[in-house]
Amino acid sequence: MSVLNRYLDPETLSRVADRPLEPRGLVHGNLAGAHKSPLSGFAIEFAGHREYVPGDDPKHVDWRLYFTKEKYFVKQYEMETNFVCHLLLDVSASMRYGEEAEQKLRYGAQLLTTLGYSVVKQNDKVALGTFDDSVRGWVQPSNAMAQIVRMTEHLDTIDPVEKTSMAECLMDLTSRTRRREIVMVFSDFLTDLDALEDALQQMRFRNHEVVLFHVLHHDERAFDFEGMVKFVGLELGDDQLTQTEDVRRGYLAALERFEARFAEMCARNRVELVPVDTSRDKAAVLVDYLNQRSLMARSR
Repeated sequence: MSVLNRYLDPETLSRVADRPLEPRGLVHGNLAGAHKSPLSGFAIEFAGHREYVPGDDPKHVDWRLYFTKEKYFVKQYEMETNFVCHLLLDVSASMRYGEEAEQKLRYGAQLLTTLGYSVVKQNDKVALGTFDDSVRGWVQPSNAMAQIVRMTEHLDTIDPVEKTSMAECLMDLTSRTRRREIVMVFSDFLTDLDALEDALQQMRFRNHEVVLFHVLHHDERAFDFEGMVKFVGLELGDDQLTQTEDVRRGYLAALERFEARFAEMCARNRVELVPVDTSRDKAAVLVDYLNQRSLMARSR
């Protein structure tokens, strides 16, 4: 229970858990669920035959069986209307930045665990993948509440000390998914955007809905440092002693350029980008996001 308490806050859950996470597109799954199927009542898994009745779509008639039985039968399939949500967390060394609840890794882990709880609560499946310079963990999809325990137990073993090879890891993790699912990535995205775009295009080619939670510490967004500060490289190992007033304008301009390019790349590939500042209340971040999803779903 103590492990769960590190990742699930009761107050946050009380504000978030009853808000549904709806897929924006049509979904595939293997359980009868609450989401619209792209297959209009006929899915990929064959279940059997029944005799044709007026009003049935002729395209589902089994003509081979007709020539054998001299009667019309239609093929029946299992409905596939649930979804799988894959939660992928960057656990590289740069995610160590920040203290206590505002550390990027801890904040991202708590966000995704809360979303995972909501998904399981609505009887959909959730999976967890963690990565830095390679895939560090993979918790297979499940809609059992015990899945949240498995996820938190894995998260509790993370030791973020490596650099990130995000594009390669996302391609590896995407290869473990089926088509037409939801993939949510939690990271600071301090990586090569050109290589990342290749990975995003692979996800979109598989018809996944892709959501990127861009998790940055408030220091990284505002650069509210004063005086002489020593900056310690978490991944490159290059420390810099700097007069902050001399570099603030250049840093903020570079961040603005990076975020604009990142946003353009996401828009170009129809990927949702969610900026997150770890100084914000986690429940507020998730409620705002889920409300926005609901509004967009109703406007379709």
